[in-house]
Amino acid sequence: MTDSPALPAVNREWHLVTRPVGWPKPEDFSLVEAEVPTPGDGQVLVRNLYVSVDPYMRGRMSAAKSYAAPYELGEPMQGGAVGEVVASNAEGIAVGDHVLHFLGWREYAAVDAKNAVKVDPDAAPLSTYLGVLGMTGLTAYAGLLRTAAFKEGDSVFVSGAAGAVGGQVGQIAKLKGASRVIGSAGSDEKVRLLLDEYGFDAAFNYKDGPVSEQLRAAAPDGVDVYFDNVGGDHLEAAIGSLNLHGRIAVCGMISVYNNTEPAPGPKNLARLIQTRGRIEGFLVGDHYDLQPRFVEEVGPWVRSGELKYRETVVEGIENNLEAFLGVLRGDNTGKMIVKL
Repeated sequence: MTDSPALPAVNREWHLVTRPVGWPKPEDFSLVEAEVPTPGDGQVLVRNLYVSVDPYMRGRMSAAKSYAAPYELGEPMQGGAVGEVVASNAEGIAVGDHVLHFLGWREYAAVDAKNAVKVDPDAAPLSTYLGVLGMTGLTAYAGLLRTAAFKEGDSVFVSGAAGAVGGQVGQIAKLKGASRVIGSAGSDEKVRLLLDEYGFDAAFNYKDGPVSEQLRAAAPDGVDVYFDNVGGDHLEAAIGSLNLHGRIAVCGMISVYNNTEPAPGPKNLARLIQTRGRIEGFLVGDHYDLQPRFVEEVGPWVRSGELKYRETVVEGIENNLEAFLGVLRGDNTGKMIVKL
């Protein structure tokens, strides 16, 4: 095994201790001190430098069956992370390499080399591999281009448009020839970001009035594509404004993640008959075959500045939980990342 000296005696990691009911509470979690793990055969020890917090993690805190296994009570939680290899028992990954993996929510992780992807800190900032060039970026790319079958000239509406996925969806649509891109966000500051920096044609604060009315004003000729990150009243409004043969890609429904009772569905689903519209949910894990094309196409846009991104960075593992709760509240602009 190759390693670097002077590892700390303690590894801090976040555990789920109680399954949240409704909004997660701090007492549902515990920041635990544990030993720094020793990597086994075929493993590397990674000192995490940046970890990701994402809305989907709320679902993993429930015991309900879903597309991802629930977090185990009393065990470290998981999530995207990027860090530096400080010890290696694996061929092909050396001490000093940087890798992307999914054992976040902790300072040090023993990672199977087969589940670690080497990344280049000289090609792009390490944090971008958790966001604009990582899973959230691929989510935007696959959802817009494959699930929603975007084509040049489409009018596109994105909810949660100042978030990590939404902001990228709108910009990719513009770069690929959308006729009009409309976004919703939860503050006037975020609306200005969409218009002034991300190049959206129209944007509105969903707290200023009924979403359906604001969408009709922003898209008087309707929308061809709706990229849904919110659900609820946004989904109903999009169905109401959907053009003939419109497509809706359902990425997330953050508005209902903490509900204790099922949320009512849109009241206007019958309109899909009139518009011959289509609603399709998707998971980024089904579209990793697009990863090479995604990096080839989006990487140069990021490097040239054509595709802009924002990150909200919270410092310290002790603030990992508050960063996650901030995502659920909508405190972040762009990708929420914790720097360790």
